Amino acid sequence: MTLQTCNLVPQCILQHTFFPHLLLSVLLLLLQAWWGSCHPQCLDYKPPFEPRQPLVFCKEYSKFGCCDLEEDRKISVRFYNIMENFDSSGYVSCGKYIRSILCQECSPYAAHLYDAEDANTPMRVLPGLCGDYCSEYWHQCRYTLSLLLEDIGGPQQFANLTATIEEDRRKFCDFLELKDKQYCYPNVLTNAELNANLGSVRENPKGCMELCLEEVANGLRNPVAMIHADDGTHRFFVAEQLGYVWVYLANGSRIDRPFLNLTRAVLTSPWAGDERGFLCIALHPRFTTVRKAYVYYSVSVKREERIRISEFTLSTYDDNQLDHSSERTILEVVEPASNHNGGQLLFGHDGYLYIFIGDGGRAGDPFGEFGNSQNKSTLLGKVLRIDVDNNDDGAPYSIPSDNPFLGENEARPEIYAYGVRNMWRCCIDRGDPATGRGRGRMFCGDVGQNKYEEVDLIVKGGNYGWRAKEGFSCYDRKLCQNSSLDDILPIFAYPHKLGKSVTGGYIYRGCEMPNLNGLYIFGDFMSGRLMSLKEDVTTGEWQYNEICMGTDQTCRFPRLINSYYKYIISFAEDEAGELYFLATGAPSAAARAGVVFKFVDPSRRAPPGKCSIKPSHVKIKGKLIHFHPKEEFVINKKPTTTPVPTTMTRQTTTTTKKPPRKPMIIIKPPMPTRKTIRKTQPPPPSTATTRKTTFQTTRKTTTRKTTLPPSTTATTRKTALQTTRKTTTRKTTLPPTTATIKATVIKTTSATTIKPTTLPTTVQMAMATTPAPTTPTGYRTTVMTAVSSRIAQTPIITTRPTRRHGRPLHYPPSSTTSKLLTSPLLPRSPSTTSLKRSQMALTSTRYPERGGALTTPRPPYWSQKPTMSPYKTQRQPINATLPKVQEEKRWLGERPEIAGEGNQVYKRPRGRGRGHIYNRGRGGRRLRVGSVRLVSAGGLRDRGRVEIFIRGEWGTVCDDLFTSKAGTVVCRQLGFTTALAVVKRAALGAADSSVRILLDDVECEGGEKSLLECKRSRVGKHNCSHGEDVGVICR
Repeated sequence: MTLQTCNLVPQCILQHTFFPHLLLSVLLLLLQAWWGSCHPQCLDYKPPFEPRQPLVFCKEYSKFGCCDLEEDRKISVRFYNIMENFDSSGYVSCGKYIRSILCQECSPYAAHLYDAEDANTPMRVLPGLCGDYCSEYWHQCRYTLSLLLEDIGGPQQFANLTATIEEDRRKFCDFLELKDKQYCYPNVLTNAELNANLGSVRENPKGCMELCLEEVANGLRNPVAMIHADDGTHRFFVAEQLGYVWVYLANGSRIDRPFLNLTRAVLTSPWAGDERGFLCIALHPRFTTVRKAYVYYSVSVKREERIRISEFTLSTYDDNQLDHSSERTILEVVEPASNHNGGQLLFGHDGYLYIFIGDGGRAGDPFGEFGNSQNKSTLLGKVLRIDVDNNDDGAPYSIPSDNPFLGENEARPEIYAYGVRNMWRCCIDRGDPATGRGRGRMFCGDVGQNKYEEVDLIVKGGNYGWRAKEGFSCYDRKLCQNSSLDDILPIFAYPHKLGKSVTGGYIYRGCEMPNLNGLYIFGDFMSGRLMSLKEDVTTGEWQYNEICMGTDQTCRFPRLINSYYKYIISFAEDEAGELYFLATGAPSAAARAGVVFKFVDPSRRAPPGKCSIKPSHVKIKGKLIHFHPKEEFVINKKPTTTPVPTTMTRQTTTTTKKPPRKPMIIIKPPMPTRKTIRKTQPPPPSTATTRKTTFQTTRKTTTRKTTLPPSTTATTRKTALQTTRKTTTRKTTLPPTTATIKATVIKTTSATTIKPTTLPTTVQMAMATTPAPTTPTGYRTTVMTAVSSRIAQTPIITTRPTRRHGRPLHYPPSSTTSKLLTSPLLPRSPSTTSLKRSQMALTSTRYPERGGALTTPRPPYWSQKPTMSPYKTQRQPINATLPKVQEEKRWLGERPEIAGEGNQVYKRPRGRGRGHIYNRGRGGRRLRVGSVRLVSAGGLRDRGRVEIFIRGEWGTVCDDLFTSKAGTVVCRQLGFTTALAVVKRAALGAADSSVRILLDDVECEGGEKSLLECKRSRVGKHNCSHGEDVGVICR
């Protein structure tokens, strides 16, 4: 489990490189924490996969990893761009290190190597290396670190960092080393325990398969069935025992009008465990053309309880609602008791409707000499098959010509199989996606009497033994010994110590979880146990394995949970074949405790793009009720204990409550800048101000108080640091510049004084020391020349670094709160030191000052990242014929076009607040209508809640219909390339009630310049809450 505190370290290094001797010590402290058991995870926060095509460059991850062929090609390009700086000896010496480090993005443990297992925290800029490997890398190719970091974000962002640490092996490896020795590179590849079953479904020590869940729907009253229409919309329909059927769209929203409401006709009660009610629904296999649905429910007719099978026709006015007046009774069966009602409807691949009816109730099927199940003259305890096609003008159904008992005397022709007790939940196998094997097989769970529960494979004409047998054992010994029984044994039966009421499931044939293909997953209503069966193709036997929830570490992926409610009512699959189950915490038709869960295998996923779906448009009448998950995501769970570092000693602490710590407020200082000579205009006159900062550091509390002056050219900054570490006094004299100058006073116990001198650069330090004998001279000369030349051509600018994989490169937010991490290595004695240092980039032969123009052409393989600026959207075209649009334009602050004004000049009023298109943002920057920003608790710039600026105020955007295309529009406005993920249900934070919701139902094509140009509702009009604020992760 990744410690969030550790993720803050590289931020500090990049932002405060003028304090390397302090910050690298903190780096050592924080990176020595024990990380616990990691799990396979990619940098996009998803499980690894097997590429559809073998990789060419990072070949070791062709079988299983985090890169497809396209990502592999990008890494290859980066590698060869870096290697252009090497001569032949350097290529041989360092090529293997550069390639190995770059290819760790493809490692199945990439998220752990980059500290990216938590999507809400920053990640490392380079993968974590093992100590021995890092030392070897330092001796051989230490100066390539500059090239690797430059490949990520440009030399100006890492110049001071590399200058500080490249000559010091300890500092070098403090920056690169991952202290978790089991999971650092390259040990993670050779760890036999980790890689034994890599890519397979994880199992706990008892052999239980570990899966995770995703909450899909909640607040349901005993959800008994879930089906899909197989019409390309990817809707699913959920039936409640009370008599409601609800329509859910592919994005999780529910339509407020029920698909069907039979609550007045359905016979049920609020009693816990009542088996009567609305039990099942099935849509015609050609639902788009036939437009019929079939339902199975309990009803009372003249105080006689019956099972009714009815047919409904889809409404001509609403594709999401049945015509309630179109009900036509297909079949009714009298129920002698209130239990054992069966309750399954499904269409087979032959197009016929299968009906599964219970034995009539009571204990032991006491009806008649042999019971109802063995009596073919009654429909109770049977599997029926009927033909409901072409029945508009005649009988409600007909009998298929190949029904097994069609010509048998006194046998009902509808019977397809018999000898069943109370089959609850059946499925038809879709067949293996590649070979089609198993297609059309019918599996059912049959609830037992008092010893065994069973799973049956239904075949035509089969006798499943009840009441002669229960599972594999005899129930009625007289009937059991009858030689004419000729019953079919179950494929699996389990005793009541595992559960007392089986709930039949599905064979998984989906796309997203290839490990689960062919696995029959089912459960037990009473015990809440999830189970699976896997067929041995050679023997035909079925092997049992229990399913349990993965640990917090196993399920530590976005939106996943690892708990569910006990009473498993039903299983389901969606249009794509993904698997779900329906459970409740209170088995009553009146309790809103039902939840729909989706199975997720965290060990392996399908290759990117293979399982992508595009739901067809659904016309909606009424309102959408958006889904809000209630279960706590595993990734949001807070650890109950803090891991203890393995390589350090820690002082013992008590567990008594301490007063709350005061927050540490960090004000981001400006980035070091170079002196720039402008020829076009002289610099404005400077104004000197004084800025005082007090750092009070103790083991309990850290407080930083900062007073920010107005924007100036020259600033004197006085800083007093009270630390717990002995520090030497160093005085440094740097050439005077027009940049900000600060004076720093450090109180320590040491009185050592270093004479004023110019800080040595990496090149100077290299000349003053003896290079490692294993370092080739030609390689070193080539690399140093390339790096020095490249940095000399590049001005140090104040732009933030570029992003990788949707993660920031460790820049802290402009303001944040955090807790002090006190190093046990630092002694508590006070000390005094005086240090003056210019707040600018180091001036040296390696990092020289430069003028406004470049004197040396840039190499062809290098391109400077542009300074990000707020994107300004263009005005939308105005349609003067639409009053509502015109009114909205005025609300947005744009002047609507009026007939006859084509040649008039529209002048902005002078003075403050002129016009309505612009407003002032942070730092006096003008904001245009349609500007966006990302708001996150941690201040991360590449992710957060989307807010848009309209008419002088910031407001949120609802997640309805908001897709990755709309997210890309937002990210491009902010200077990013694309949207890595769109996060819904306010998962990245909800705004408070004082913030207005400005946009809803946003549908973009991806090429728009602003969300205002997308298809959307009117500004300010919405039917959502802040619980549906959309968030975006950019890259």
